Amino acid sequence: MTDRRFHPENARVAHASLGARAKAPRRTEGTPMRCQQAVADLCESPGGARDKQVLFGEAVQVLEQHEGWSFVIHAADGYVGYLPDGALAPQTAPPSHRIRARSSHIYSAADIKSPDIQQLSFGAQLTGLREAEGFLVLENGGYVPLQHVTPLSALSPDPAATAELFLGTPYLWGGNSGFGIDCSGLVQAAFWAAGLACPRDSDLQASLGAPVQSTHELQRGDLVCWRGHIGMMLDAERLIHANAHHMAVAIEPLAAAQARIAAREFGEITALRRLSQARP
Repeated sequence: MTDRRFHPENARVAHASLGARAKAPRRTEGTPMRCQQAVADLCESPGGARDKQVLFGEAVQVLEQHEGWSFVIHAADGYVGYLPDGALAPQTAPPSHRIRARSSHIYSAADIKSPDIQQLSFGAQLTGLREAEGFLVLENGGYVPLQHVTPLSALSPDPAATAELFLGTPYLWGGNSGFGIDCSGLVQAAFWAAGLACPRDSDLQASLGAPVQSTHELQRGDLVCWRGHIGMMLDAERLIHANAHHMAVAIEPLAAAQARIAAREFGEITALRRLSQARP
């Protein structure tokens, strides 16, 4: 069965890679663009439910613009969906930096008292021209504090430490940002920052890496999977996860989470996984 999350075709257009398999009348390679909003909802249909979010500066391939909506492929993970046309801007110079703090701002001048132009989330991608007076100067003339940025090529080798940056972030179904995030969005953000390939949704994340045989063998960075939920271990006993019970990213003993989730939410644990540190 075709997984619509990764099938780049609608009734009018298909990505050229589908070739003869496509039923749509038109084929295209698409047009590269970037997100210009702090976060933009990637929807399953125009105006439909949010599947996930695309962050400022992230690249998409636009297959079609139709009645105010762009049919796109998110370059980072191949996810397909619809973004409002206004969320996108033409691709110019490639990004050079990313936001490493949970959130930040673009200022109008190299001064923290100057008006802020836009919020930014962890993972947002920026094109920097130079450094000046403690700020990264962006191609659009905005300024971002150097304390909040890191070169795009720099890795955060401890995914669990990245997950901890989001502690207290509000739970948001389909959220991918420091303003709101869900369980699989947290896992993806943590592994992406470490340079590790990671799909967006928990059903796909449950197949990552290699199996861990028992909860007694869990260690920092391991994944604990339920049917419809996922979390990451901070050590042998504590789990960090974005969850609707706390409506936030929270840390709790795995034993407590396991008992509650089994009784009230997703049932028993379905998988324990450990990622290799091999880079994608």
